[in-house]
Amino acid sequence: MIRKMISGVAGLGLTLGAASAAFAQAGPIKAPTAEQMATMVNKGDTTWMLLSSTLVLLMSIPALALFYGGLVRTKNMLSVLMQVFMIVSVAALVWVSWGYSIAFTGGSPYFGGLSKAFLAGVSASTYAATFSNNVYIPEYAYVIFQMTFACITPALIVGAFAERVKFTPLMIFTVLWLTLVYFPMAHMVWYFAGPDFLSDNTADAGLLYGWGALDFAGGTVVHINAGIAGLVGCLIIGPRLGHGKEATPPHSLTMTMIGASLLWVGWFGFNAGSNLEANGLAALAFINTFVATAAAAVSWSIVEQIKHGKPSMLGAASGAVAGLVAITPASGFAAPMTSIVLGLVVSPICFIFVSTVKNALKYDDTLDVFGVHCIGGIVGAIGTAIVADPSLGGQGWVDYTVFPAKAGTYDMLGQLKTQIEAVVLTLVLSGGVSAILFFVLDKTIGLRPTEEAEREGLDITEHGERAYNY
Repeated sequence: MIRKMISGVAGLGLTLGAASAAFAQAGPIKAPTAEQMATMVNKGDTTWMLLSSTLVLLMSIPALALFYGGLVRTKNMLSVLMQVFMIVSVAALVWVSWGYSIAFTGGSPYFGGLSKAFLAGVSASTYAATFSNNVYIPEYAYVIFQMTFACITPALIVGAFAERVKFTPLMIFTVLWLTLVYFPMAHMVWYFAGPDFLSDNTADAGLLYGWGALDFAGGTVVHINAGIAGLVGCLIIGPRLGHGKEATPPHSLTMTMIGASLLWVGWFGFNAGSNLEANGLAALAFINTFVATAAAAVSWSIVEQIKHGKPSMLGAASGAVAGLVAITPASGFAAPMTSIVLGLVVSPICFIFVSTVKNALKYDDTLDVFGVHCIGGIVGAIGTAIVADPSLGGQGWVDYTVFPAKAGTYDMLGQLKTQIEAVVLTLVLSGGVSAILFFVLDKTIGLRPTEEAEREGLDITEHGERAYNY
């Protein structure tokens, strides 16, 4: 999301205390009452947020399910569909029970409280702030939109150890990982009280938001977060039987292409919806998402043409996803031409990781979650510091200590430092906690099916069904 920082950020020169002083000099901003907020809601913004939420749900089911399902062997197709489908279902219930409250209430830089657990106090007459003074959306619309992010993120993880994980431990891991990793990360990166409430809550912001980390739609929270968790999971669970010795080609690249295409469509809700308002910045995020993805698909195909003498459908689809991942944190900050550059750059880097690096280190990241999502997310997160620079056509950052808010002075080197710090924190938190969760589950109820069950396929052994009856 476009958590454009208040002027209280490491890397941009001001502390939260300095922001408070600047605010005092600028004059007070009077926070509106609930009754006044009701008059500041635009039906177009609300409609866009509900439509965007639908598009993000499309990214999980059916898009991600088909993208992943087509890449595994026939005997495991249904198991992947079931894993993604049920992770979305479980995550939705966890989100409304305690996830929204932990992620988006104040009180701590690291995580929120439980004041809105089970959506206490949330109704059709409560409102959520956007990124403009005196502009609000219904809080339910915000809850729904953020819920779709919580649903897709743990679903991304399963691709790293597809074809060799039991269903029940995976569901338990999902609940624990969301609670201990995703919700705190969402709070640290995206939470702040809102521009109209700065006078009352100057320091009420998540840790990375306070640092000044720029993450428009989830480079750290979603992709690096899920990607490093997937790598840890595939290392602890171990490689598939016969990995490196038996051929394990995708069983349906047709389904993978359909899934990738649906991801591309749904991603417009993911990125452009993260603006929270239907305005020019939403259109900017939309076009940036479009052209960066196209550039990355072309770039991956060119790399394959050079290396293998022919481009592949799998490569084009992988490149498109890498482009979507890279532009996610930068989508509302970049300009269309710099977005194209970001897309062209990310594919060769991800290609190296999914081919050379993975083969050299011999880890079995089944569907290249680490190589595409984590590495692509890192490229995008760090690249955001460059493409956000107004001298390159970027949007910079917003100073909310003045009314109305305006752009602040941009320091690219300082922002690069902040972005790298945010990446490192995400890798350490998600990687460390994920390792503990996987290790404990593996040593207690077990993560991996028996060798016999794995050879027969998880469709039958875990679910008693087959994806195909022939």
